Amino acid sequence: MSFVIPEYSRAAVLRAFKTPLNIEDVPVPTTLEPGSALVKMDACSICGTDVHLWQGSLSLKVDLPVIIGHEMVGTVVAFGDGARHDSVGNVLEPGDRVVYTHTSCGSCFFCTTARSPTLCINRKAYMYETMAKAPYLLGGFSEYGYVMPEAGRLKVPDNVSSELASLSSCALRSVMNAFSQVGQIEPYQTVVIQGAGPLGLLAAANAKVRGAKVVIVIGSPAARLELAREFGADVCIPVEGTTDQERLDTVLMHTQGRGADIVMEFTGVPAAFSEGLALCRKGARYLVVGQLGEGSTQFQPSMIVKKNINVIGSFSGDARSYSLALQFMARHMHNFPFERMITGRYTLHTVNTAMERMKSYQEIKPVITFS
Repeated sequence: MSFVIPEYSRAAVLRAFKTPLNIEDVPVPTTLEPGSALVKMDACSICGTDVHLWQGSLSLKVDLPVIIGHEMVGTVVAFGDGARHDSVGNVLEPGDRVVYTHTSCGSCFFCTTARSPTLCINRKAYMYETMAKAPYLLGGFSEYGYVMPEAGRLKVPDNVSSELASLSSCALRSVMNAFSQVGQIEPYQTVVIQGAGPLGLLAAANAKVRGAKVVIVIGSPAARLELAREFGADVCIPVEGTTDQERLDTVLMHTQGRGADIVMEFTGVPAAFSEGLALCRKGARYLVVGQLGEGSTQFQPSMIVKKNINVIGSFSGDARSYSLALQFMARHMHNFPFERMITGRYTLHTVNTAMERMKSYQEIKPVITFS
């Protein structure tokens, strides 16, 4: 199978924070580095992090101008030398669909000794690296994408659509990485999920599959909480119209007055951290995933000590997390309504509308399609 590769790729470029994305012609690399690949983009769903970056509110370095989007799935159209296998050994052929990760060098302290490649000091991340120099196509809102040599890449299972593979490539891989860090869930335990967005919904499904006795989801709006029940939530608590104390009282009512065994934060709202500590029982585990913004909050450190809470941060996910995400999606396709998370489909030329709707919580997971 051979493909005609154009000289330029249309892409949505961010040149200044809080300004509309520009649709521009971006060069397609004419030479592929060893280990790299070129894909024709099939789909790229929009993440809350995309919106935060667009608004300039992330606590991570962004080298403008950039192509936004990092939940990419594309069809391989060209390979650099030595790039014919994915990260778990599957042979790749032209025409195969792949998702691909941010890079890790494999040789720094965090990649080797700490075994935490998401913390790699030489990490290059899609949509954070400039598109002003080669290899240019380092973001998902583009007709073509460049798979960097050090980037992990996973072949997409045949029974997983490109839209759902895109969902797997960030939201679900972050959830899989989080559950890898939180440890065993016992069948008598209650798990509280803070947030009813894409990560919160997928976390509810994971908690249920992993054997939690009760899964409680706290979030808004009401439509997302209704969907949370289909993703395994036994109890849903609205944020809108309730106080912190009322939400705590509901959790206590479902945990014999103890509090949750495990609390997982996926909101991105700094104030949720203090509430999450309050929801924890003595000796609980509190896993924080959603806090990538620059906001701050007040909390009582003594609560962590007096309740002996194990607070764990979880950032992004590596190739293993992507693999686990695709496996989870493929195995549970008929157990959870993943398709219902895709609430809007947009083209590259309507990307600004999609971003605005994501910003105003009118979408759960909009997707930019390229077919």
